[in-house]
Amino acid sequence: MRIVFMGTPVVAAISLERLLESRHQVAGVVTQPERPAGRGQKPIASPVQRIAESRDIAVLAPEKVRDPAFLAALGTWAPEIIVVVAYGRILPRQILELAPHGCLNVHYSLLPKYRGAAPVAWAVINGEAKSGVTTMHLVEKMDAGPILLQRELPLAPDETTASLQTRLAPLGAELLLETLAGIEAGTITAKPQDESAATLAPMLKKEDGLIDWHLPAAAIERRVRGFNPWPTAYTHVNGQILKIHRARIEADQKGAPGEILRADRGGFCVATGEGVLGLEEVQLENRKRVSASEFLNGARIEKGALLGAA
Repeated sequence: MRIVFMGTPVVAAISLERLLESRHQVAGVVTQPERPAGRGQKPIASPVQRIAESRDIAVLAPEKVRDPAFLAALGTWAPEIIVVVAYGRILPRQILELAPHGCLNVHYSLLPKYRGAAPVAWAVINGEAKSGVTTMHLVEKMDAGPILLQRELPLAPDETTASLQTRLAPLGAELLLETLAGIEAGTITAKPQDESAATLAPMLKKEDGLIDWHLPAAAIERRVRGFNPWPTAYTHVNGQILKIHRARIEADQKGAPGEILRADRGGFCVATGEGVLGLEEVQLENRKRVSASEFLNGARIEKGALLGAA
């Protein structure tokens, strides 16, 4: 089929690469505009744009998806179907109805669970036993379109958002090709979502990473994994930000939430609202990421001190 691909980050680039290796024709690519990144804050093209340009495929990167000039240019590509993978914008009806086969979306959750911008992170944060990928037709309501195909993937006990997304990306690319084949052959029956089972996975904000030590240790440990790679779980110690990259649940001891119960070569343990969290890998602001034991070698942290006060 003649396809227009819409996507932005690395996970979308993986699906685009698989499409380009298939028998389908990618007529053009739509992605987010170049954004400042890195220390120099120089404009950087998205991973999807870099893949497209390396293959001499036409690219559109509109600031606004309702821009008449953009919509006119998109129409000249005459797609049979539009494939959308982590594009990052809500699409208007003009785009949803442009192609004869509509817009096909690859979504990284088992819909109707986890509709929204951060389904992978919230699956980890909420302690789900499994996640997966869904292909669906896009409608005007966010992630509410009829389901085409789904594939499940179990979560590992130490799963992070980064590791889960890495495993889901190739699964999504594979399911995309399978879905396109089914649409061509007319063998896929779209199934409406159960609205009563829908849950939301809102976009993460930097402040979401701030640890509430009144939560149970198990919930905080999941947040440490769920906020990896971004925004990273963090707390405050001696007026400085302390990022927590890796943690474990320890044997229960009594202490006030945020109280350091141990800070020596044997470990770095903090009381929570329920249970104890052992910090394994941390990073003080403007310092490098180190093991807890390395951190304690140079930090003035004493048993009984409280974490959390800015």
